[in-house]
Amino acid sequence: MSNGHLLSSLLYLFTIVAILVTLSKRLGLGSILGLLIAGIIVGPFSYGPILTKEVGSVRNIAEFGVVLLLFVIGLEMQPKKLWSMRKEVFGLGSAQILFSGFFIFLYAVSYAKSWQVALLIAPTFALSSTAFVMQILQDKGITHTPEGQTSFSILLMQDLAVVPLLALVPIVAINQVPAGESIWIEVLIAIGSIAALTLFGKYVVPKLLDYLAKHQNKDAFFFFVITAVVFAAWLMEHSGLSMSLGAFIMGMILSNSKYHYQIRAYVEPYKGLLMAMFFVAVGMSIDLEAMVDNPLVLLQHLVVIMAIKIVALFAFMVFMGYKRSTAISVSFLLAQSGEFGFVVFGAMKAVGGISDELFVASITIISFSMLLTPLLVNLSEKLALKFDTSPIKIKSAYVPKTEWEGVIIAGYGEVGRLTATMLDYANIPFVAFDIDAKRVEIGEKEGRAVYYGELSDLDFITRIGLEKAKAVILTIENHHTAAKIISHIRNEYPYLRILSRTKNMKTRDLLVKHGVSWAMPVSSEGALRLGAETLLGLGRTREDVIDILTYFRKNDYETIKELHEKDEKKVSNNIYKRR
Repeated sequence: MSNGHLLSSLLYLFTIVAILVTLSKRLGLGSILGLLIAGIIVGPFSYGPILTKEVGSVRNIAEFGVVLLLFVIGLEMQPKKLWSMRKEVFGLGSAQILFSGFFIFLYAVSYAKSWQVALLIAPTFALSSTAFVMQILQDKGITHTPEGQTSFSILLMQDLAVVPLLALVPIVAINQVPAGESIWIEVLIAIGSIAALTLFGKYVVPKLLDYLAKHQNKDAFFFFVITAVVFAAWLMEHSGLSMSLGAFIMGMILSNSKYHYQIRAYVEPYKGLLMAMFFVAVGMSIDLEAMVDNPLVLLQHLVVIMAIKIVALFAFMVFMGYKRSTAISVSFLLAQSGEFGFVVFGAMKAVGGISDELFVASITIISFSMLLTPLLVNLSEKLALKFDTSPIKIKSAYVPKTEWEGVIIAGYGEVGRLTATMLDYANIPFVAFDIDAKRVEIGEKEGRAVYYGELSDLDFITRIGLEKAKAVILTIENHHTAAKIISHIRNEYPYLRILSRTKNMKTRDLLVKHGVSWAMPVSSEGALRLGAETLLGLGRTREDVIDILTYFRKNDYETIKELHEKDEKKVSNNIYKRR
């Protein structure tokens, strides 16, 4: 392919994608639907210019975006948190596969040539698309909500179900159940591979990252991170598991690493591009002519399968005690079939287990179910509102148009507002950001530079003029978010002064670990002022009170930190004695 032809193809692709994503977002349907339609237009089944006929190859390459997506999710999922979700993963996740698969099997057995084929079709259609669901959750900023956590738990169990599904392939291909020993060997290989990956990620990767960080080799650091992700995906793929599961495990292992914020910052841009290409590739797989040839039959299969998945999961979640609004959101969100279906049906076609007609029909149903997902999610939000009237959080950001020399304040609550007032009084320029629209409105009414923005977003903080800032003040309450912001800023601007409020001395140590220049619990200073006023009221001189305050403030509040450490040891000893 010549450079001219390559550039023309890229120009054609990006133009179509840009236009359709813009229109889709404008209509409130999200970017995924626009990417799918763009794929249909540039795909081999289109009547217009065709980008390529090698749809499978494009999808295989772009699927690495799904791998990076699961890796990033793993970075935010510590092992303790995953263990706390075991009920949802193994309980609800297994129930979703079994219940949905059972009813789809009852439906498919009437149309399949044998019960063996129906046995494979049913659980394959019961699985959902990790790529679609997690991307929608991230776009809407609801990954850590009950709906997001429940959906993720079910998807994780679906990834674990890959091994038994692959074991079903010989049943259809040679119409013979494989030996029990063969299945157990596959299971043992999978368990051994997970153990090997865990050891590699826990003991080898951190040491190499320490070495590269020590020598400030950013390029090698990035490439080694990508190598670790690829190795994890490769190992799981060759063990009969999904590539996404391997990436998730690697991310989860590195979630406790001091580099995990920087790792995410390196991976995010490539993840976004590859995810977009994956959705375009899925759109390129959609054959509209196949739907036109048998529109009623394929439409029937599509509606029935998606309806079974919605009703089965909704009913079981309500039975398990979930709120109806949550059950509605999750069941509609997981109604589509997943990208793993492309693999299963492709493998079955290769060994002659299914006919070409069934393969085309299956791929068409999976693709169209993905196409309908954004619409179903919008519908579920309206239905869920009838059962849950709590306000929906909006997530956006405003970026100042010009750079300046001053102070940046994160958070415009009570502490942030008072800090801004002090800076204003001292004639020091500042810009404040908050994700609470009401607080931003208050700042605007006061005539101050207060904007809507999320400083935990790496792309955002690199565009607000931090290179000219004199200092950054964090007044937000959530210490996890504060640590994330501090880590981002410290990696990009190592000499910038960062000051932060904290909840207590323990969280202060966490922020110090991530690079904060100075941090102190607001309650500590408040307690000192309360004690000072009490002493003055009891007749102590102002000079004596100042000396007492100096004693408690000296050496960066060393006396207060020692008092806190003693209290922690005392509490720990009491707990031990009770046990």
